[in-house]
Amino acid sequence: MDPSQDLLDAGLSEGEAAESCEWRQFTVPAQMHGERLDRILAQCVPEFSRSYLQQLIEQGAVLLAGVPACKSSAKVKAGLFLAVELRATPQSQAFKPEAMALDVVYEDAHLCILNKPAGLVVHPAPGNWSGTLLNGLLARDPQASTLPRAGIVHRLDKDTSGLMVVARTRQAMDALVHSIAAREVKRQYWALATGVWDRQEGFTLDQAVGRDPANRLRMAAVDLTRQAGKTAATTFDLVAQSAQGCWVQCTLHTGRTHQIRVHMAHLGFPLLADAVYGGKPAAGMTRQALHAFHLALSHPVTGEALDFRSPLPPDMQNALDSWGLSYNGP
Repeated sequence: MDPSQDLLDAGLSEGEAAESCEWRQFTVPAQMHGERLDRILAQCVPEFSRSYLQQLIEQGAVLLAGVPACKSSAKVKAGLFLAVELRATPQSQAFKPEAMALDVVYEDAHLCILNKPAGLVVHPAPGNWSGTLLNGLLARDPQASTLPRAGIVHRLDKDTSGLMVVARTRQAMDALVHSIAAREVKRQYWALATGVWDRQEGFTLDQAVGRDPANRLRMAAVDLTRQAGKTAATTFDLVAQSAQGCWVQCTLHTGRTHQIRVHMAHLGFPLLADAVYGGKPAAGMTRQALHAFHLALSHPVTGEALDFRSPLPPDMQNALDSWGLSYNGP
């Protein structure tokens, strides 16, 4: 998804898992008098994220003048003695190798292209600190531990299937992040929704996406003059239509969180089984009917044109069969 979101908020650095506790002790310097406790800790222990340090404060692992601190926002006086116990957290232990079967469709010394199944989480996050694609990459490739996010340069949602590119070297990773930001990587998806598609061929929706003000757990189409968000553009083409629903090709021009799901719902065509955005289960689909079927890019090191396509997964193919639809395109 959005490459500008460059680092995971994961406590310890990638590949670094705290196996034992460590105490850090220091005195609050004069120039930080009156600053928030979490800001002081972030300055004095710069190798750890502020989020991780706030968790330690909540756990009672930060002592202020020998007494456990209870608020990250507490203002601290210069000269006070601070001690922090750097405990392992689920986040700090998330970057560990876990062997798993990965469907790699192409690989060379600099990158690999893989076909992600629905149900596989890409990055560790609350509720999924293990069993993620990142864990699998760390187990599969020793080089992955030397790269931020194990070389992952874009995301697919947990229940979205399809093609992803992963870097194997820092040179390739930096170049891929730049290419994605410059919109030089072509990413196309297939989506299934109920209803009769009524848009002309090549219809492009240019509609900003941001946090839904009514539900912070989801995204929404927003008006940037009134709400925070980022510009987002998707081009839609009808692949096939039946009485039961439509099969739509979606081409990303930006990579915002849930972009296609939000744009389809905004147009009145929520994806099958996408409960977050109003889609109901149908045609046997129990997860959002979205598949990243086409990925095209220039090789980040050699410049060679790379082009990959992934067939529909069985659940989406079965849904089309039940609608009597087939694909005759390239």
